[in-house]
Amino acid sequence: MHIPTALEHQKSAIEALLNYHFKDPSLLYLAFVHRSYINEHRQIVEHNERLEFLGDAILGLIIAEHLYRILPDTPEGELSSLRSRLVEAGSCVAYVQKLGIEKFLLLGRGEKLNDGRGRDTILADLFEAIIGAIYLDGGLEAAKQFIFNQLAAEIEAIIKMPTKNWKALLQDYCQKKYQQHPSYKVISEEGPDHSKTFTITVLIGEQQLGTGTGNCKKDAQQAAAADALSRLQT
Repeated sequence: MHIPTALEHQKSAIEALLNYHFKDPSLLYLAFVHRSYINEHRQIVEHNERLEFLGDAILGLIIAEHLYRILPDTPEGELSSLRSRLVEAGSCVAYVQKLGIEKFLLLGRGEKLNDGRGRDTILADLFEAIIGAIYLDGGLEAAKQFIFNQLAAEIEAIIKMPTKNWKALLQDYCQKKYQQHPSYKVISEEGPDHSKTFTITVLIGEQQLGTGTGNCKKDAQQAAAADALSRLQT
């Protein structure tokens, strides 16, 4: 790719903030080029959307594996909700701000004036593009090391945030979207009376929205609601 002069001069500063040295600097440069920039700089023909697409998948995989390993007793629905919180746009924006790399992003003049939700999306895409660039440059292990060496405290803080009342959130969502309340149905009960595991599904009418398991019906319902919200929001 044609290297933007502004990025070429800032390469060392960006790598210092990322704490990662690129073997192929063109990947680093590409991660910081927004689509709006190439509309005003015709010599630049590539932008970061393909890297963002790849980075989104890599980030989801790394976070899913991390949660699977550190939370061995957590049901799938809760893991899905935690993963969603860790990779959602707001979290990715916070990661970019922690790294201090926002100022290097190349934007068109119109986008530079945008300070609303659209700007948050651009910053979230930047973070995912960086993940994609590091993955292509150094592999999956390099991407993991970057995430957990640089952002471990932020990730841990999100994981430790108080659990939401997923049933209440799902009920509010369904009331607004379907004008109905969700219902919960026990699919199975396993184990002895003193240590049962319940599997519950949550439905709107006959449509199954999600499932969850727990050691009591209340926990299983919360997990099912969390799973449903994760699927609906995706």
